Amino acid sequence: MTGSGGKHGKGTRLVEAGRRKEWTGPVVNPPVWRGSTHLYDSEAERKAAIGNNRDGQFYYGRRGAPTQWALSDALTGLEEGAAGTVLYPSGVAAITGAMLSVLKPGDVLLVQDNVYEPTRLNALGLLKTFGVETRFFDPFDLDCFGDVFCDKTRAVMLEVPGSLTMEICDVPRLAAIAREKGAVSLIDNTWATSLGFPALSHGCDIAIMSLTKHVGGHSDMMMGSASAGERWYRKLRNTAQALGHVVSPDDAALALRGLRTMGLRLERTVDTARQLAEWLKTRPEVAHVMCPLIEGDASHTLWKRDFTGGCGLFSFVLKGRDEAARARFVDTLELFGIGYSWGGYESLALPFDPASIRSATPWPPEGWDEADRLGIRLAIGLEDPQDLIRDLARGFEAMDQE
Repeated sequence: MTGSGGKHGKGTRLVEAGRRKEWTGPVVNPPVWRGSTHLYDSEAERKAAIGNNRDGQFYYGRRGAPTQWALSDALTGLEEGAAGTVLYPSGVAAITGAMLSVLKPGDVLLVQDNVYEPTRLNALGLLKTFGVETRFFDPFDLDCFGDVFCDKTRAVMLEVPGSLTMEICDVPRLAAIAREKGAVSLIDNTWATSLGFPALSHGCDIAIMSLTKHVGGHSDMMMGSASAGERWYRKLRNTAQALGHVVSPDDAALALRGLRTMGLRLERTVDTARQLAEWLKTRPEVAHVMCPLIEGDASHTLWKRDFTGGCGLFSFVLKGRDEAARARFVDTLELFGIGYSWGGYESLALPFDPASIRSATPWPPEGWDEADRLGIRLAIGLEDPQDLIRDLARGFEAMDQE
């Protein structure tokens, strides 16, 4: 970062991050450096580069060049307490690469029960083939969390908020318990990003993001990242290089461009999400709204305590409807696309049924009517809030018209 970045506000930090003069030269944006082969002026220079494994040292294309280095540097500067950031070709690659960096055969991994489904599948699939055992835990039962550990537990995988159902757990306490037990804590922090939740300063060891979402911001690139202090950064970097993980300079340039406006986009989508969530609470067709940004949500107190921001992703559950009614609702929407991912400028709606991807917590939760189980996740974009509300209203009208 240029200047006294740590003393600046978030908007200024986003503008300044990663723009070192040696990488940008006389232009505003870091140029796109494409190249697999890096040339040396001498054999001595080539030999010196082999062991100088750091960003800023030309070596070979897999270790990146100024475009990728600028993005890594920018993300590191935005993550309080980070010594470095490793880039991956997707968010899932970042999650899997980070887990492989801290685990070995015979280890036990603890995973909170409401994580992103690919995280669960990789823990039960890929990691299992490498001899790692995965145990799922209820992230809201702090009294019992310590009992889940054993002498082989090496890592804990967290996520805030929980995937699809949007619950926020007490990350600082869970991370502290993990540290007391000698385990490394990893967290998927894509929802709030380091701007809204500085995960390392809240006790986590490795902060993971899908840059596909808010950093990219335009639904046209895929990338992931993992930031950590010096100890774990070195392990992340070495593992990523052993796996041959590398991102293209063109995608890195897109991520850098998206990064500059990320703060503004997050503020806009948070404001719109609040309006839509409050409106959904008034609808008789809705049984539950799951949005930690609003008063009355079960996670709002923890969000208000630990977070300074969020994003436009939240969910709601239909009251007593079947799958056909939910399909009519979604199919009627015009401004909400039907698709995966989020964080882009367009709004999305995704039906979900998390019962099959829960091991330690029930769905529906205790106290809910069993008929109120079908959910819809909304990813709010940059459209006008009233237009989105009218679109949702049309969906409700069509939902009960068989």
